[in-house]
Amino acid sequence: MNVNWSEIKPNDGESPVCYSNRMGELYTETVTTTFKKFNGQFFTPIAIARFMSKQITSPLSDSISILDPGCGAAILSCGAIEYLTLNTKIKNVKLVTYETDINLIPVLERVLEYAKIWGVLHNVNIEYSIYNTDFILSNYSVLYPNMVYNTNDSEKFDLIISNPPYFKLSKEDMRVKAAQCIIDGQPNIYSIFMAISTLLLTAQGQMIYITPRSFTSGRYFRLFRNFLLKHIQIEFIHLFNTRKNTFSKDNILQETLVIMCSPKQLESNYITLSYSEELNDLDAPKTKTIKQEEIIDLSSKEQIIHLPKNTEDEKLIKLFKSWDGNLNKYHIQISTGPVVAFRSKGLLEEKFGANVAPLYWLHNVTKMVAVHPIDIEDKNKKQFIRIDKSAISTLLPNKNYVLLRRFSSKDDNSRLIAAPYFGNAAICPYVGIENKLNYIYRPKGHLNRMEVMGIAALLNSTLFDNYFRTFNGNVNVSATELREMPMPPLVVIENIGKELISINDFSIENVNYIVNKYFKLYE
Repeated sequence: MNVNWSEIKPNDGESPVCYSNRMGELYTETVTTTFKKFNGQFFTPIAIARFMSKQITSPLSDSISILDPGCGAAILSCGAIEYLTLNTKIKNVKLVTYETDINLIPVLERVLEYAKIWGVLHNVNIEYSIYNTDFILSNYSVLYPNMVYNTNDSEKFDLIISNPPYFKLSKEDMRVKAAQCIIDGQPNIYSIFMAISTLLLTAQGQMIYITPRSFTSGRYFRLFRNFLLKHIQIEFIHLFNTRKNTFSKDNILQETLVIMCSPKQLESNYITLSYSEELNDLDAPKTKTIKQEEIIDLSSKEQIIHLPKNTEDEKLIKLFKSWDGNLNKYHIQISTGPVVAFRSKGLLEEKFGANVAPLYWLHNVTKMVAVHPIDIEDKNKKQFIRIDKSAISTLLPNKNYVLLRRFSSKDDNSRLIAAPYFGNAAICPYVGIENKLNYIYRPKGHLNRMEVMGIAALLNSTLFDNYFRTFNGNVNVSATELREMPMPPLVVIENIGKELISINDFSIENVNYIVNKYFKLYE
């Protein structure tokens, strides 16, 4: 579909935001879904653009500089201009935009030229620049202030507003190499956008981003979180209670948030949390101001950001903070299953036999039950593995474990799905655990039956699942997060397990009944 963008004119009285949205929708019809996904293009809906603009605080002067990295069709730039023009005494706007998609540049030029004309009609002078270059590669030197190639003359901005691209980068990507100081493992490009932006703010500036909430926890984002919280203070976070509705046209399933930050200062340690069910209630979100230390432990190594959506979540966070135990303290470890199926393909067997061990996959584990073998249609997922010299390093001693899925699907009601595994389940010295499972164990010794049942019950409970959701916004269940998760006293864990074993009813209803009885949070 070829479009002559100069022929797509604004309607009489049309706002810049609406014109940008209309142009953006036309543009999306000219590219494939594959192209958009490859480039991380997810255009911002009007409701979110206007909501983000409402978070702008009044500038200290009648002039403001704005940066919109990865601006797409410039709907966020237009939203900021509209809000500032209609709600403040602003007279001059200097706007800098970055967009790598050359096909979007004609769209961007039309939209920003109209925004400039609209500004003149409202007595605001708007000057804009469009850079058809990569924002990260153009600005990464600010991450290295002491390096010889950093001239320390980067332009600073009073407002940075962005819906950055979202996609994972390979370790060989030039942008990963450029931002190595904030990267551990496989990064998502949006975090690099955020990191650079924090260093491009003026002393009184503010940064407003909409991103996935995956950066709030997990090992891969640890360095980024440490960097972010060192340089900025979070003033506002808005949560959406849906994966699908926020960017429904683009079928985005990640949970997203809007975050507003300012350069680090000492006088403020409060964060406003905002929450909406859908896009249509953004005009009247539920809000609450909370102390920073209640949701972020800045003294911890992980610096996980908890995001309670309601009073019950706040009670959960306080309950978990009251526990001083964790798996490591109880000499219990969690690791990822060592059998990588494609590397062990030649060792997999369909049936049990001599010198063969059972192999547990993700589909063998449901809440409180590990079933093996199980009927499955995929014949490539053979459920036994041969015991020989080449496989022995990937097999585990056949003893008691708690098996935990590393991933939840979009259809799962729970993020945490765990099952007890007892060594007497198979007459074999070894057991195989596939890479999409985590396993919990005691390295020096063994977990007794009460510990296995107690840990499995806690992980499967609504209590733990709801707590986990306060800091985890994706489908991954990280072993790092679970190592750090507070746990009740070990004697309580064992008592929960003992009670379940004595009743011999492992239904989730019974699990929740027993767990809730000990902690009385949901009475």
